[in-house]
Amino acid sequence: MGESTMVEPPLTVRVAFAHAALQHVADRHGVDVLHIKGPALDPQIVRPGRTSTDADIVVRPSHLRHFITALREAGWVQQEHFRSASSFEHSAAFRHPEWGLADVHRLIPGFTVPREQAFDRLWTDRHDATIAGRACPVPSLPAQVLIIALHAARSPGSGRADSDVEHSWGAADNDLRDEVKGLVTALGAEVPFSVVTGTLDEHRDDPQYLIWKVASRGGTRLEEWRARIKAARTPAAKTVLVLRAPLVNVDHLRMVRGRPVTWWEIVVEFFARPARGLGEWWKAQRS
Repeated sequence: MGESTMVEPPLTVRVAFAHAALQHVADRHGVDVLHIKGPALDPQIVRPGRTSTDADIVVRPSHLRHFITALREAGWVQQEHFRSASSFEHSAAFRHPEWGLADVHRLIPGFTVPREQAFDRLWTDRHDATIAGRACPVPSLPAQVLIIALHAARSPGSGRADSDVEHSWGAADNDLRDEVKGLVTALGAEVPFSVVTGTLDEHRDDPQYLIWKVASRGGTRLEEWRARIKAARTPAAKTVLVLRAPLVNVDHLRMVRGRPVTWWEIVVEFFARPARGLGEWWKAQRS
């Protein structure tokens, strides 16, 4: 009798089942989640050939800690933490040995109203989409268009992101555009949405301007941290960012290395970061 061979499922199938697995955990523990991107998108705004490598969800902020505990109990391993994920500290990466990758969001970058209020606004207009045979709550069509636009706003030079916007916002009729604009106002997303409409520089006096300028056009590490500090809403938050700026992003370093890192590697990186930052600044000044 020959040896059996494990057949790896197509990535699209694995991502769909990851969504269903996440929803199973949410249902079992009474957690509100909304599925975004990938198979959660309305077919009418999906560009041809669009694929996802992970399952993206947004969790009600007040349910987040409970949900993360439940994920770990269900075999999901956290690979990246919120503070190390991006300038917006919006998501954490998880991996499951069977279901693959998941990106768990605690907020949508660009929404400036309180997190629970933002989630409530999306939750109110939700509907169910069937993903891998399971009913999964998804945002309304206008909210999906907005989320795609805000994702594209922080994806400089991405042809995929530009194409996503063209097949959603670009193809939207006037009624849908009006609904999207209403959400932009309700969720305080005027500055990041202006990246998509080409009017970002009209918001130069807004505290959010610099962080979205860097996110959409690129910038040095020094410019990024300056933007993050300026966008922080309270003196305490600004102080925390100032203290964290010199620290090594251990999650990122581990992902780059593809293995656990040693304390010595962290020490070396601690001193290498300022040198790289100054090098980027000098190169930017010369250009």
